[in-house]
Amino acid sequence: MSDYVITYDVGTTGMKTCLYRIANRIELVASDVACYHLTISKGGGAEQSPEDLWLAMCLTSQSVIQKSHVNQEEIKGISFCAQMQGLVLVDKLGEPVRPIMSYMDQRASKEMQEGIAKGVKISGLNANKLMQSLRITGAVAASVKDPVWKYNWVKNNEPDLFERVYKWLDVKEYLILKCTGEFVMTHDSAFGTMLFDIRKQKQCFSKTMCKLLGVHYDHMPRIVNSTDCVGTLTPEACSALGLSEKTCVFGGGGDASLIGVGAGAVSLGQTHIYSGTSGWVSTVVAKRTVDMGAMIASIVGADSDKYNYFAELETASKCLEWVKDHLALDEINIYLNKVSVSDSVDTLYENLFDFMMDEISKVPAGSHGVIFTPWLHGNRCPFEDPYARGMFFNISIDTGKRDMIHAVLEGICYHLRWQLEAQDKKIRTSHVVRFVGGGALSVLMCQILADVIGRPVETVEDPQNVGALGAAILVAVGLGKIKNIEEAKDLVLPNHLYLPNRENSAIHQKHFETFKRLYKQNRKNFTAINVG
Repeated sequence: MSDYVITYDVGTTGMKTCLYRIANRIELVASDVACYHLTISKGGGAEQSPEDLWLAMCLTSQSVIQKSHVNQEEIKGISFCAQMQGLVLVDKLGEPVRPIMSYMDQRASKEMQEGIAKGVKISGLNANKLMQSLRITGAVAASVKDPVWKYNWVKNNEPDLFERVYKWLDVKEYLILKCTGEFVMTHDSAFGTMLFDIRKQKQCFSKTMCKLLGVHYDHMPRIVNSTDCVGTLTPEACSALGLSEKTCVFGGGGDASLIGVGAGAVSLGQTHIYSGTSGWVSTVVAKRTVDMGAMIASIVGADSDKYNYFAELETASKCLEWVKDHLALDEINIYLNKVSVSDSVDTLYENLFDFMMDEISKVPAGSHGVIFTPWLHGNRCPFEDPYARGMFFNISIDTGKRDMIHAVLEGICYHLRWQLEAQDKKIRTSHVVRFVGGGALSVLMCQILADVIGRPVETVEDPQNVGALGAAILVAVGLGKIKNIEEAKDLVLPNHLYLPNRENSAIHQKHFETFKRLYKQNRKNFTAINVG
């Protein structure tokens, strides 16, 4: 007999809701998307409305039920794959005291400086706090975007609001609260606070770290497993979502945890690359590993027996969205005569991105010498710099927009290669790399990635839905439908293999070396222009 589950892929600017049937395999039955705003403000602010996310969840839940004609009683569980390291501060009634501070928010440079960058230093950080943090948490809050500094920013800059705080939650934990009334965090979200005691005998928030970093210990919620049923839906949530009160709400996981699960990259040593709004390189490892110089650490995932050695790129496919809005439309003359996209492009192509990829498909490797850097909102790895920005290098009188758009794809792949090579300095990444996310929908980008990294690249079916699928796999474990998360490797199989082109790889090798130098030679320039 089949059971149905709903999972929510809670992204930076939108939520994709998927209804799956779980039987001998996990099958997508219906899906829907709702968008919401990310507000970027001067000084590095990046915020979202919690109410907008809840409304998106309610609307898409009702939509997938209506589309599928599935009875609400047949839906046994719901869960989440969500953006991580957001800061959601709520009062005792569970109401947010202020907007969500996104993982992209970088206002807390003063708080970070005062909190961990004073005194005797190692790698630019307070030696005592660095060593204690690595010993207790397996990581260190070394980025201005880490949520503990956002927490301290609110404490310092919005004291009246801070007085109302009862609990600190992440984005999906706020949605779990709306569903169940429970204040919880899953292990991976707890790890993202940089306050979680990673030692096996502990598995709790560390009072020592809270004191060191200026956090009220009683603000931290109860910790649960990703496969735990946190509770069932409240009557209010049932009405809003259109679901039964018997529906179990599972802990779920962050995108950094579950996209690898949904990609089937769950075995030790397996590497996957993700390109969505953000991007990353992640490899499954058995032991805690940290590279402070490259800002890479092994993070707690949905599977408590393993870690993900994780290197993040702040803006990946977000760069393609920028290209679509600011280069592509004008380049291909869609609006030359005020003709709408739906009246022209969609008659031949599924969407504008497909059209854009086709338009640049004949641009040769190396984009006629143009190089793009994908640091549109700063960067974390393999260098931490909130002031780094994107740029086009080596534009000539013959350069066209097709060259520039093509260079954006290559620039994203160059940075991902930089992260892959940084991982190889500490661990052994896999020879064949699994590529997922919206970027993997483009055959052109898949081939460019293979050419740039010089390794075989494989994709899976519906690569843009792997986060939601990962959450469905967790529910399947929680419901006892499958034994463990490791079984994801048998449920998610590759559907295409891209082999590197040697001639293209030789061109990319030359450009890659220049790409890396562009940051080193412009670091001071970025700071001079973007500070203050």
